[in-house]
Amino acid sequence: MNEPGTPQTPRILVVDDDPRLLESVRQLLELQTFNVETAPGGGSAIEALRRDPPDLLLLDLCMPELGGRDVLRFIQAAGLAVPVVVISGNTSVDDVAGALRDGASDYLKKPYQPDELLATVRNALHKKDLEDANRHMRARLERSERLHRLIVNNSPDIVFILDRDGRFRFVNSRVHELLGYSRQDLLDTRVLDLVETDDHEKAEYFFEQAGRSHAHIRSVELALKPREMARTRRYFEVAVWPTAASDDTGETLVYGTARDITDRKESEAFINFQAYHDLLTRLPNRALFRDRVDVAIAQAQRQGHPLAVMFIDLNRFKVINDSLGHTIGDRLLQAVAQRLLGCIRKGDTLSRFGGDEFTLLLPQISRQEAAVDVAEKILESLNEPFHLGGDHELYVGASIGIAIYPEGGDTLETLIRHADIAMYREKNTGKNGIRLFAPEMHGNTPHRLQLEQDLRKALEREEFHILYQPQVDGETGQLLGVEALVRWNHPDRGMLGPAEFIPVAEDTRLIVDLDRATLRNALGDIRKAHQHVPNLRLAVNLSPVLIERDDFVDGVLGLLVETGFPAELLEIEITESLLMSDTHDTVAKLNRLCEAGVQVAVDDFGTGYSSLSYLQKLPVHTLKIDRSFTLTICTDGEACIVNAIVSMARGLQMNIVAEGVETAAQQEYLRRLGCPMMQGFLFGHPSPLADLLQAESDFGRRTARS
Repeated sequence: MNEPGTPQTPRILVVDDDPRLLESVRQLLELQTFNVETAPGGGSAIEALRRDPPDLLLLDLCMPELGGRDVLRFIQAAGLAVPVVVISGNTSVDDVAGALRDGASDYLKKPYQPDELLATVRNALHKKDLEDANRHMRARLERSERLHRLIVNNSPDIVFILDRDGRFRFVNSRVHELLGYSRQDLLDTRVLDLVETDDHEKAEYFFEQAGRSHAHIRSVELALKPREMARTRRYFEVAVWPTAASDDTGETLVYGTARDITDRKESEAFINFQAYHDLLTRLPNRALFRDRVDVAIAQAQRQGHPLAVMFIDLNRFKVINDSLGHTIGDRLLQAVAQRLLGCIRKGDTLSRFGGDEFTLLLPQISRQEAAVDVAEKILESLNEPFHLGGDHELYVGASIGIAIYPEGGDTLETLIRHADIAMYREKNTGKNGIRLFAPEMHGNTPHRLQLEQDLRKALEREEFHILYQPQVDGETGQLLGVEALVRWNHPDRGMLGPAEFIPVAEDTRLIVDLDRATLRNALGDIRKAHQHVPNLRLAVNLSPVLIERDDFVDGVLGLLVETGFPAELLEIEITESLLMSDTHDTVAKLNRLCEAGVQVAVDDFGTGYSSLSYLQKLPVHTLKIDRSFTLTICTDGEACIVNAIVSMARGLQMNIVAEGVETAAQQEYLRRLGCPMMQGFLFGHPSPLADLLQAESDFGRRTARS
C-alpha cells in the first residue's frame, strides 16, 4: 500500500478467471498509468493480498474453487482496508447484495464500457484517498495533544467526549458561552440531563447508536437546556456528530461536536410560520386549515364523532375598509381575529381564509347544537363595538355557514363547499345570522356560478400552476420522486388550493380538461428534469371523473408518447373509493396502464374501506399511508396501525410511502418500522420544480462534502 504523504501511482489488483478479460482490463488500466497486478482466481488473489494489499481490488464473483465472496470474507477476517469493486455478469441480485454485505463498496455489471470501468475505478480510489486522509489526520491530531487542546478550546462549537454511560468525560469551554455551564459542572453529568424532554427518546437512541459504531454516523438536531438565568432563550438547537472510539483502557467513548444553530432554527420557524399563517392576523392560512380538516376527518372516521366546519363572512367590512382606509381595515381584521379566538376551544382551528372571510374547525363536538352555540357566541362577541383609537366606534356583523360531518359532507372539499354555500344563503338574507347546511341548498348560488365561470376562463388563460412535493428515501433523504400538486392563481382571490375548486371542477366535468393539462405539463416538466436527476419518478393524483371515461387509458398513453416520458417512472394515484366503485372496469383500465409500465398507488390508504381481497387482485404497486396516521404515529394506537399497513404492504409485495412527515421523530419512527419512502414538510413543501431541483442539488453537494 502507498504510505501516507508520498503520492504514488495507485496499485490495482484485478481478479478474474477469464484470461482474455484479465488482459484487456490490465491493458486499459495501464494506459491510465495505474500499476496493475492480475490474479486468475480466488486463491492467488488471497496470496497477493497477504503479500502486499493493493489500493483497489477489482473482483469477479463467479470463479471456480475460491469465489469472489470467499475473497471478500478473507479481507474482512484479515481486517484489510482494501476497497473492492465487484465485477460480474451472470450473477443474481442475491449474490450482488451478499457481496455488498460482505464489504464490497461498488458493483459493475458485465458487459461494461471502458469509460464506465475507469470512472468506477477513479471514484473508488478517490473515496479511498479521502478516507485515508481523514484517518491519518485523526492520528496526527491524537498524537499532538497540545495542538488538539488549542484547537478544541478555540472552536466555535461545543466539543465533547462521553463515556459508555453517556456522562461527560470532557467538554470544551464553549459550553459555558452557549449554555452557561462551567466544564466542571458537567463532568460526570449525563448528556441526557441537558436535553429537552421532547427530544429525550431521539437523543437516547442516537447516542446509543454512536456508542456501538466506530464509524461516523449522521448528525441529529437536539434541543439543549441552558443553565437557569444563563440566557433569555429557553433552549438551543444543536447539531451533533458523535463517533465511537476507545481510550487506553478499552472503554468505549463517544466524541463529537455540537453546533449552535438556534438562529437558523428560528429563521426556519419564521419562514414556516409565513408559509402556513396569515401574517396580518397571525392565524392559520388556507393551507394549514385544509391540513387540519383532513386530519380531523380521518380521526372522526375512526372514532365515530361529528365535527363542524364554519365559514364566517364579515358584514359591513368593505364599507369600513373603503371609507376609512386599509390601515383601519387591517387593524379591524386583527381585532376581529382576537375576538373570535376568545370564542373557541384550545383544540379548534380558526383560519383567515382570505379578505374578510374566516373559517373555523371544531374537530370534536357532541352534537350539531354545540356548533350552533359557538356560532352564536361569535355573533354575540361581534355585536360589541370595536374601538381602534381616534373617534371611530366601528360595528361589524357576520354571516356564518356551518357544515356538520358526516351529514353535511364527509370529505374536506364537500365540508368547505357546503359551509360556504350555507354562509352565502344566510348572507343573502341581508342580516347577521347562522345557517346550517342542508342538502336542498345544493342549487347554483351566485358564488358557485361565479366560480364555475372563473374556472372556464382559468383553463383558457392557463391560470393553473403545478407545484411539486418531494418523495425521498427515508434512510438517506435522497430524492426519489415528486408528487404533482395543482394550484389556481385566481386573478382576484389569489392562490387557491384544490379544496376550493376541485369539487366544482368535478361537478361541471371541467376536471377532465384540468387533469389532462396537469398531467401533460407535469410529464413535460419532469422529462426535462431528468437531465439533472435521472430516473426521477412522478406521482399524479387523477380524478375518478377522468378515470371513469372510456378514453382515459388511451389519453394517458398518448401523453406519454407525446412527451417522451418513460412509462415506468409514472405513478397514477387513485382513491380507495374508486377501487370499490366499479371494480371490473377499473381493473381493466389499470391493467392496461400497468402493461405499458405505468404504476398505480392507492392514496390516503387506511381512511377508506378497501377490501384486502380486492387489493390482492388489483394492479396496485404502492400504498400511501394517510398523513393523519403519520401525524399521530408517536402514540401507541396510531403506531400499531402504521405498523400493520407496512407489514401488509410487505406481504403483498407493494411499495409504501408515508405522507405528512413533519418531524425528525416521525421520520425516525417510520424508518425503524421499515417504511422506505416518505413525503412531507420535513423534506420540503410543495414548490416550483426549479426550487426543488436547486434544493436537491444543494443536498447532493452537502452529502458529497460529508
